[in-house]
Amino acid sequence: MSFRPEQGSIPESPGVYRFSDAQGRVIYVGKAKSLRQRLNSYFADFASLHPRTQTMLTTATAVDWTVVGTEVEALQLEYSWIKEFDPRFNVKYRDDKSYPFLAVTMGDAFPRVQVLRGAKRKGTRYFGPYSHAWAIRETVDLLLRVFPVRTCSAGVFKRAGQIGRPCLLGYIDKCSAPCVGKVTEEEHRQLAEDFCDFMAGNTTRFIKRLERAMRDAAGTEEYERAARLRDDIQALQRALEKQAVVLGDSTDCDVVALVEDPLEAAVQVFYVRGGRIRGQRGWVVDKVEESTPGDLVEHFLLQMYGEATPEAVPREVLVPVLPPEAAAVAELLSEQRGARVEVRVPQRGDKKTLMGTVERNAKESLAQHKLRRASDLTTRSRALQEIADALDLDQAPLRIECYDVSHLQGDDVVASMVVFEDGLVRKSEYRRFAIRGTAGQGDVASIYEVIYRRFKRHVEERAASGELDPEPIDPETGKPRRFAYPPNLVVVDGGPAQVAAAQRALDELGVDDVSVSGLAKRLEEVWLPGDDQPVILPRSSEGLYLLQRVRDEAHRFAITYHRSKRAKSVTESVLDDIRGLGSTRKQALLKRFGSVKRLQGATVDEICEVPGIGLSTAEAIVAALKGEAT
Repeated sequence: MSFRPEQGSIPESPGVYRFSDAQGRVIYVGKAKSLRQRLNSYFADFASLHPRTQTMLTTATAVDWTVVGTEVEALQLEYSWIKEFDPRFNVKYRDDKSYPFLAVTMGDAFPRVQVLRGAKRKGTRYFGPYSHAWAIRETVDLLLRVFPVRTCSAGVFKRAGQIGRPCLLGYIDKCSAPCVGKVTEEEHRQLAEDFCDFMAGNTTRFIKRLERAMRDAAGTEEYERAARLRDDIQALQRALEKQAVVLGDSTDCDVVALVEDPLEAAVQVFYVRGGRIRGQRGWVVDKVEESTPGDLVEHFLLQMYGEATPEAVPREVLVPVLPPEAAAVAELLSEQRGARVEVRVPQRGDKKTLMGTVERNAKESLAQHKLRRASDLTTRSRALQEIADALDLDQAPLRIECYDVSHLQGDDVVASMVVFEDGLVRKSEYRRFAIRGTAGQGDVASIYEVIYRRFKRHVEERAASGELDPEPIDPETGKPRRFAYPPNLVVVDGGPAQVAAAQRALDELGVDDVSVSGLAKRLEEVWLPGDDQPVILPRSSEGLYLLQRVRDEAHRFAITYHRSKRAKSVTESVLDDIRGLGSTRKQALLKRFGSVKRLQGATVDEICEVPGIGLSTAEAIVAALKGEAT
């Protein structure tokens, strides 16, 4: 490449580099322990690079770098440049929705409690985020009994001061009414600070203070005041109950979970303060560069805490995998917080369990994101047209069938067929196949068999009807025919060999109106029959996204069938030949022992303890299982 730096001109020092395009725009920023080693890797063997990296290099026209002294400085400069230049090839996390925060405007003369979204404002303290705004309002409504802080807008506050009459909240004691001078500016600010302290997790001292005051009031026979204080205590306790207790009272941590596929990744964070989950938040990112899970975690931590206030950075950040520069990231976060921050992977106990919960939320977030994206009509139409253009089809593939093979070391070989019509799943058309004639001969032979069987049925139905395309409804049964509709496009999970096998099956059957392609997992390459080079769709392509979703659904359906078939074969091979052992008693045995393997280690007496199993049957089971084991 013309902009490749001269040999030996790149320093071996740690630093940060940036690629720019012909217009001078920065398109990628990266850091390296050794600038020479890292940058030379881009120019050493272009053909071996990932397609996304190749695209970045062909777009770039210049590269420059800055030498730094330490890895922490490299992290700081990388984050600053990414924030300043917004490079198109860097990972960018975006909220999967706009999360509301509980905000207290401590920068105002009379601080206000309100719900805010979007960018953080200087001089405002934030708590959350919350999943829903109504959850914030419920909490605030409870706390205003004890901390009657102003919640009104600037206009309402000014108007009340002009007319000398507070709003309704002032009359029902849910606002201290600083607008009309019921409390001084200093007294109102103290209420706001107490409100913030309670939300920050310092709850015990407020409840104890109210309990002492309640006892004092009862002791002096001020029963109405004591009752009011009792209700205040209950309000604080109800506010606390809305936040789940998961860890010890002194635990302050953020729990980060990551779920990814070849195109996108979803991140979920649970904020734990004082041992309670105070809020959660989610992000989704397009993977426009080749990144490991550790890289994604590192980018996320830098973007999440890059401009955070010291109190927003916890003592501990729990992550699914450590970032490549874990020590440098921890040092950077410690500088941000002003105290030590530990970044680690939980190994056991409650924190490990909580990480599992956060990960399930991340999986659900990614699934919902994909569902929203797939359900958009405009997006689906664009995806189908992009596929038609990339594969040179005569029309958009309104019906796509995808096939995948699943097995365990050649045993219990099965295949799946999933159907997408107009870009949406058509589960009623799904089919599954037990591979028979080519079992044990490899995935290529299995793909040939399943394509041949599927289209042989279609050809026979077409020949029987005497029509080019038979009626989809069987006139004898009134039900849809099993293989009534031919697809516009057949997609197989695999590369050139699998595509060639599928095309060969169609050619032998004389089917010439169905296009074939393959999607290889490693680099998400699209292969066409007879082509030596794959079709590379852009990473941001909706067409590639749809093909990937079709392939992943076929993979899921095949694995589900394989697991059920394998489990069935295990129980059938061992227990079905035992005389007098029906399905009910087989289920009772498996329920009691959990698996056939554990049942093999059971004694006759232990098996007799299962309801319905007598001595002779137990002895027959033990004999059969011993024979199976040998």
